[in-house]
Amino acid sequence: MALARRATAVVPLVGAVATAVALTGAAFFTVAHAGCAETGRFVERDGVVEFVGGCVDGRDLPAVPKVDNPQYDVRP
Repeated sequence: MALARRATAVVPLVGAVATAVALTGAAFFTVAHAGCAETGRFVERDGVVEFVGGCVDGRDLPAVPKVDNPQYDVRP
């Protein structure tokens, strides 16, 4: 009886670990086959750190919407 309780307590743990291993493997596989020749790097210019290179182009990203809410406007 005690062995059955231990087994039922371990099954969810084993399932969670197996799921974590599978998701980690899928993430590594996806990154390895992303098709990006240049990985990019972080460069500091004038006290600001920016990401240079890589596969993402700033023109591919959507523009930030303009919000007209004077209550939360924090201009000096």
